[in-house]
Amino acid sequence: MKSNNYAVIMAGGVGSRFWPVSKQSFPKQFHDMLGLGRSLLQMTYDRLKEQIPPSQILVLTNADYVQLVKQQLPKVSIENIVAEPAMRNTAPCILLAALKIQKMDPTANMIVAPSDHYIEEEDIFNEDLTTAFDFCDKNKNALLTLGIQPTSPNTGFGYIEYNQEDDQLKKVSQFREKPDLETAKSFIQAGNFLWNAGIFIWNVDGVVSAFAKAQPQLTSHFKNGLPVFNTSEEKEWLETNYPNAENISVDYAIMEKSDAVYVLPARFSWNDLGTWGSLYDKLDKNDNKSAVVNADLMSFKSCGNMIRTAAGKKVIVQGLENYIIVDEDDVLMIIPITAEQEIKEIRNQAMAKYGNNIG
Repeated sequence: MKSNNYAVIMAGGVGSRFWPVSKQSFPKQFHDMLGLGRSLLQMTYDRLKEQIPPSQILVLTNADYVQLVKQQLPKVSIENIVAEPAMRNTAPCILLAALKIQKMDPTANMIVAPSDHYIEEEDIFNEDLTTAFDFCDKNKNALLTLGIQPTSPNTGFGYIEYNQEDDQLKKVSQFREKPDLETAKSFIQAGNFLWNAGIFIWNVDGVVSAFAKAQPQLTSHFKNGLPVFNTSEEKEWLETNYPNAENISVDYAIMEKSDAVYVLPARFSWNDLGTWGSLYDKLDKNDNKSAVVNADLMSFKSCGNMIRTAAGKKVIVQGLENYIIVDEDDVLMIIPITAEQEIKEIRNQAMAKYGNNIG
């Protein structure tokens, strides 16, 4: 365990595609989505602490979720839970975290990890992470991302195109937006495309320099707060200044503008758990090819369903195929799996009819 390795867990999203379980007041990263007894956030933290001590793990989250983070990660000090007073996409929060860590340790390397991904073979993940940290230790200006080997021509992910070379770490030629199906098929056939998982590793000096070059205004904005970062005055500065930061993703801000971007093809199984369908894909199935979380199911002439309820709730279904059935608090949702991309809009319409507290 190297002393200059740090982690940043991004835990501020709402996860609206997992409504009605994931709500504004209690998003999916705080739920035990897989029925394993730990939330996605807790699994992310446990995975990272294999290499990084708790004192060097920062959690960036919405100000409304600070108490949830404290409850679920009691070993993370309150100073390491950074409250974002406004949602400004990934670039501002990553730059803020990099500046805070750079102030703690100018030699630091850091991983930026979403809080809501599911990764199997955690031992292989940590081997890949060691490779990534070692590379960034030796290549201070490199911006490294972990790419996922595609298992299908998925149109829901961005893609990373890399130069076809024999090196373990590949030079990235370009990032590609979420494609249509035919384009995704061509990516798979080409053999030098990976899914963009949004997991980044870099040296703090390297990433701060990349921000300074590509986003001078954003960098200047946050460097104004350097004197108070990691002090008791930081919260007040963020409340006043953070909402004025540009709303921009880290991909647009620096990754697509740098000529020093590399990708490590990950060797572990990965699922971004972005939709009920992706959760269905990851879970074990019963004899009727249905995935069940918590429910006590009786099924007649039904198959291929994704069912999630409170623990032990008795659920009886007949004649349903390929449906999402979710019972959460005072909401019961039953929709075809093929309509999962419509859940955001369904949520919005439900909030308009029943009130914001439902979402």
